[in-house]
Amino acid sequence: MTDSPTHVAYSDESYQSGSRYRSIAVITLNAANESASTECFGNILRESNVGEFKWEKLRQARERFAALKMLDKTLELAMQGTLRVDVLIWDIYDHRHQVPGRDDVANLQRMYYHLFKHVLLRRWPAGSTWHLYPDENTALDWVTVQDYLDAAGVGFRVDGDLFAGGFRFRLARDFQVVQISEACSAETPLCQLADLFAGLGAFSYSAYEKYETWLNLQSGQMSLLGDQELNVSNREQERFIVMQHLDKECKKYKLRVGLKSSMGFKTYAPSLPINFWLYEPQHPDDKAPVKQ
Repeated sequence: MTDSPTHVAYSDESYQSGSRYRSIAVITLNAANESASTECFGNILRESNVGEFKWEKLRQARERFAALKMLDKTLELAMQGTLRVDVLIWDIYDHRHQVPGRDDVANLQRMYYHLFKHVLLRRWPAGSTWHLYPDENTALDWVTVQDYLDAAGVGFRVDGDLFAGGFRFRLARDFQVVQISEACSAETPLCQLADLFAGLGAFSYSAYEKYETWLNLQSGQMSLLGDQELNVSNREQERFIVMQHLDKECKKYKLRVGLKSSMGFKTYAPSLPINFWLYEPQHPDDKAPVKQ
């Protein structure tokens, strides 16, 4: 294919083996806006004196200020129609995932497929072609893994060259993906943005009850706590501030992103450009894959 892709997608995941909630975030935009958006977020990071933003490193004011600036710019660009953010979150304690011998890597592949199907095919114009930039520190090996396509049907193998034979054909056919390049996060501001949203999505569910207690303390509603003590680490404090900010800004822009009602970020109108989606089993036989 000689034409350059019309659109780009940057992805990262919050995938910790000890965590109940896991997530994938994908930042999508028209290729014509890629350079300016990359420069914009790169400038924010440099001005914040943050070499590489990582959700896992968010434990002090410097990273928090960078996160807040990144969120503000993201919402500004999203409301302009320049980019969108989609975050898929799943609960490994639900009945889909509580299966003996669960294969977490194969399950991650399925979650990527669900996310790509809903975003690449449904949220951008028909005929869009895609260049994917997954973070190179992914739990998946995009080059050699046997990937999963559809629960109904189609799988493909990657043997050797990423772009050889059936693999490229399947990507082009199902998602109009014409190129995949693993990205070095430290050199790719849009991957760092995906990391921020993936971390926020999973954390908002895993820490919601403690967040709500912290929020009541901030607003002086001590009567709701009684004699309860709240031990909040520096890391949790900084993350709660970022959660609170995103919640307020989404409400300001009428993006229909719930937090209290869903006990975690959830978008009630997925076509809007900031979309948090808590995965729910699609049917009784929708079970996580198991190791062979």
